[in-house]
Amino acid sequence: MMRHSCWMLLVAALAAALPLASLAQDTPFREDGWAKLPDGRKWGATSAISIDRDGNVWVFERCGFTTCLGSNVAPLVKLDPSGKYLKSFGVGMFVQPHGIHVDRDGNVWVTDAQGKDGKGHVVVKFSQDGKVLMTLGKPGVAGAGPDTFNQPSAVATAPNGDIYVGDGHGGESNARIVQFSKDGKFIRTWGKKGTAHGDFGLPHAIALDSMGRVFVGDRPNSRIQIFDADGKFLEEWRQFGRPSGIYIDANDTLYVADHQSNEKINPGFKRGVRIGSARDGVVKSFIPGLGTDPETYIVGEGVVADAQGNVYWAETSAGMTVRKFVRR
Repeated sequence: MMRHSCWMLLVAALAAALPLASLAQDTPFREDGWAKLPDGRKWGATSAISIDRDGNVWVFERCGFTTCLGSNVAPLVKLDPSGKYLKSFGVGMFVQPHGIHVDRDGNVWVTDAQGKDGKGHVVVKFSQDGKVLMTLGKPGVAGAGPDTFNQPSAVATAPNGDIYVGDGHGGESNARIVQFSKDGKFIRTWGKKGTAHGDFGLPHAIALDSMGRVFVGDRPNSRIQIFDADGKFLEEWRQFGRPSGIYIDANDTLYVADHQSNEKINPGFKRGVRIGSARDGVVKSFIPGLGTDPETYIVGEGVVADAQGNVYWAETSAGMTVRKFVRR
């Protein structure tokens, strides 16, 4: 185990040292004009994107604005692989749409990262038809107990149905992972604010690989932390930049969206999506951010990929849109 850990640290260090310019030059992607909403509706701030087993893309956006408070717009949007609008739901239910995850059975999980007027601080499980199947947390109530959250950012599920919630979004909110059984019973929690192994600046993204390991995007600490299914710390990776979004496909290809790095915030890293392996941590390609100034490149916070390896990202600022990048 020690030899494996040392090898992984060496791989991570070498990958982190790769010149990002060479990765950008080797990008096998091009941007593809994609989805537009019907009836003149505009995308709002959009940090969350996922994909179902049929290749349909699900987006959790902030009601055409930066919040859903007082809005009659449905923030959960389903699009087919060509970008055609299919349906939307969730009117009047959320404050700040943040995280989304479509599980193996097609159920849609979302997190509401703020609370006000009796809404928010919850994780909600929907059927694909918009029926509420489960709610974790207490709407509008911020807390750090087994049945409350404080600004939950992300959610993911394991093959056995266990639920993992990245609970917290900086400031005075929580900084922990909360694990539940498939029927919503509390199992355990781990993590606290800090920089040590197992601590979090902010658990902004979460995903599981084929071995059931839990990958957490600890964004303020510019690292991915990897845990076993029971919350035991395994290792950290810094070569994927400052992670806002994480997606791991069925082949353990790891996609990480970095929309904050620059020479002041995370020296040596440029903004973009890094693509590599969840098995060995090697970064293999890079989709650079959009724009002319690397310090302010536009990149999505949320990232996902389809079975063909095409990449989609969801932007919270600047363009506030969903973009698709296809393989050349």
